[in-house]
Amino acid sequence: MRPRRVVLVVDDEAITRDVVVTMLELDDVEVHHASDGDTALALADKVRPDVVLLDAMMPGMDGFAVCRALRDAYGDEGPRVVMLTARADAAARDAAEAAGAVGYIVKPFSGLDLFRLLDEEPIGGA
Repeated sequence: MRPRRVVLVVDDEAITRDVVVTMLELDDVEVHHASDGDTALALADKVRPDVVLLDAMMPGMDGFAVCRALRDAYGDEGPRVVMLTARADAAARDAAEAAGAVGYIVKPFSGLDLFRLLDEEPIGGA
Protein backbone atom coordinates (compact mmCIF):
# COMPACT_ATOMS: atom_id res chain seq x y z
CA MET A 1 0.00 0.00 0.00
CA ARG A 2 1.39 3.41 -0.95
CA PRO A 3 1.68 6.06 1.77
CA ARG A 4 -1.19 8.52 1.95
CA ARG A 5 -0.38 11.71 0.07
CA VAL A 6 -1.13 15.19 1.35
CA VAL A 7 -2.34 17.59 -1.33
CA LEU A 8 -3.17 21.28 -1.06
CA VAL A 9 -5.65 22.56 -3.67
CA VAL A 10 -5.55 26.32 -4.25
CA ASP A 11 -8.15 27.92 -6.51
CA ASP A 12 -10.34 30.98 -6.11
CA GLU A 13 -13.18 29.27 -8.01
CA ALA A 14 -15.17 27.20 -5.51
CA ILE A 15 -16.55 24.80 -8.12
CA THR A 16 -13.09 23.86 -9.40
CA ARG A 17 -11.76 23.52 -5.86
CA ASP A 18 -14.71 21.33 -4.83
CA VAL A 19 -14.41 19.04 -7.86
CA VAL A 20 -10.67 18.50 -7.38
CA VAL A 21 -11.04 17.97 -3.62
CA THR A 22 -13.80 15.40 -4.17
CA MET A 23 -11.77 13.52 -6.80
CA LEU A 24 -8.75 13.37 -4.52
CA GLU A 25 -10.73 12.28 -1.47
CA LEU A 26 -12.09 9.35 -3.49
CA ASP A 27 -8.46 8.28 -4.02
CA ASP A 28 -7.77 8.34 -0.26
CA VAL A 29 -5.65 11.48 -0.46
CA GLU A 30 -5.50 13.82 2.52
CA VAL A 31 -6.74 17.06 0.98
CA HIS A 32 -6.59 20.64 2.22
CA HIS A 33 -7.79 23.63 0.25
CA ALA A 34 -7.49 27.39 0.07
CA SER A 35 -9.08 30.07 -2.07
CA ASP A 36 -6.20 32.57 -2.11
CA GLY A 37 -2.42 32.75 -2.02
CA ASP A 38 -1.95 34.05 1.52
CA THR A 39 -4.17 31.33 2.99
CA ALA A 40 -2.39 28.73 0.85
CA LEU A 41 1.04 29.71 2.18
CA ALA A 42 -0.13 29.64 5.80
CA LEU A 43 -1.80 26.26 5.27
CA ALA A 44 1.25 24.84 3.48
CA ASP A 45 3.38 25.78 6.49
CA LYS A 46 0.94 23.99 8.78
CA VAL A 47 0.16 20.77 6.85
CA ARG A 48 3.39 20.39 4.78
CA PRO A 49 1.74 19.01 1.62
CA ASP A 50 3.49 16.66 -0.78
CA VAL A 51 1.84 18.36 -3.74
CA VAL A 52 0.21 21.75 -4.29
CA LEU A 53 -2.33 22.05 -7.13
CA LEU A 54 -2.25 25.76 -7.80
CA ASP A 55 -4.38 28.06 -9.94
CA ALA A 56 -2.36 30.70 -11.78
CA MET A 57 -4.96 33.47 -11.87
CA MET A 58 -6.24 34.47 -8.44
CA PRO A 59 -7.00 37.86 -6.94
CA GLY A 60 -4.24 39.24 -4.76
CA MET A 61 -1.21 36.97 -4.84
CA ASP A 62 -1.33 34.98 -8.08
CA GLY A 63 -0.25 31.36 -8.40
CA PHE A 64 3.15 32.21 -9.82
CA ALA A 65 3.95 34.32 -6.74
CA VAL A 66 2.70 31.54 -4.44
CA CYS A 67 4.89 29.03 -6.26
CA ARG A 68 7.96 31.29 -5.90
CA ALA A 69 7.18 31.82 -2.20
CA LEU A 70 6.98 28.05 -1.64
CA ARG A 71 10.31 27.54 -3.40
CA ASP A 72 11.90 30.38 -1.43
CA ALA A 73 10.60 28.99 1.87
CA TYR A 74 11.28 25.28 1.37
CA GLY A 75 13.67 24.89 -1.58
CA ASP A 76 13.94 21.36 -2.93
CA GLU A 77 12.41 19.98 0.27
CA GLY A 78 9.12 21.73 -0.42
CA PRO A 79 6.00 20.41 -2.09
CA ARG A 80 5.85 19.62 -5.78
CA VAL A 81 3.78 22.35 -7.41
CA VAL A 82 1.46 21.64 -10.31
CA MET A 83 -0.27 24.59 -11.91
CA LEU A 84 -3.95 23.87 -12.56
CA THR A 85 -5.09 26.77 -14.70
CA ALA A 86 -7.17 28.01 -17.61
CA ARG A 87 -4.09 29.69 -19.11
CA ALA A 88 -2.92 27.53 -22.01
CA ASP A 89 -0.40 29.97 -23.47
CA ALA A 90 3.34 29.31 -23.68
CA ALA A 91 4.15 32.42 -21.64
CA ALA A 92 2.16 31.09 -18.69
CA ARG A 93 3.83 27.68 -18.94
CA ASP A 94 7.25 29.37 -19.04
CA ALA A 95 6.33 31.56 -16.04
CA ALA A 96 5.19 28.48 -14.11
CA GLU A 97 8.43 26.66 -14.83
CA ALA A 98 10.49 29.73 -13.89
CA ALA A 99 8.57 29.98 -10.62
CA GLY A 100 9.40 26.36 -9.80
CA ALA A 101 6.30 24.44 -10.87
CA VAL A 102 7.02 20.90 -12.05
CA GLY A 103 3.72 20.27 -13.81
CA TYR A 104 1.03 22.12 -15.71
CA ILE A 105 -2.59 21.11 -16.32
CA VAL A 106 -4.93 23.25 -18.43
CA LYS A 107 -8.59 23.54 -17.42
CA PRO A 108 -10.78 21.84 -18.35
CA PHE A 109 -8.80 18.74 -17.47
CA SER A 110 -9.49 15.04 -17.09
CA GLY A 111 -9.25 13.23 -13.80
CA LEU A 112 -6.85 10.81 -15.50
CA ASP A 113 -4.45 13.65 -16.29
CA LEU A 114 -4.63 14.85 -12.71
CA PHE A 115 -3.93 11.44 -11.18
CA ARG A 116 -1.18 10.70 -13.71
CA LEU A 117 0.64 13.86 -12.65
CA LEU A 118 0.16 13.11 -8.98
CA ASP A 119 1.61 9.61 -9.41
CA GLU A 120 4.68 10.67 -11.38
CA GLU A 121 7.98 11.14 -9.61
CA PRO A 122 8.94 13.83 -10.43
CA ILE A 123 5.89 15.38 -11.99
CA GLY A 124 6.25 16.13 -15.69
CA GLY A 125 4.36 18.58 -17.88
CA ALA A 126 0.96 17.73 -19.26
